[in-house]
Amino acid sequence: MINKIVHKALKNYFIKIEPDDGAFLFASRKGDKPITTASVNHLIKKWTRAINLKGNFGAHSLRKTWGYHQRVNYGVGFEIICKRFNHSNPAVTMRYLGIEDREVHDVLMNEIG
Repeated sequence: MINKIVHKALKNYFIKIEPDDGAFLFASRKGDKPITTASVNHLIKKWTRAINLKGNFGAHSLRKTWGYHQRVNYGVGFEIICKRFNHSNPAVTMRYLGIEDREVHDVLMNEIG
């Protein structure tokens, strides 16, 4: 599934590049196959080093960042994110997104009315 911005970018790409049928969107330079997860990890590490971003980043970081932004910026409940991540239960997603006891406690302090 893709959103409107990605759809527009892909449409423009396909118009400009006119790839062959069956061509991979992210093709490997080593033959007629897609890039691997290891290649993606290598690229992300290279990009983050180039901008002096501290930390250990990879393809998995993109997934976690997506979940974080869905929760923080769009208010998506972790139950829905849990389903999207295909986690076994919401507790796994809470740990994965770094939801800590302090945040849960802060919710309990919200006043109603």
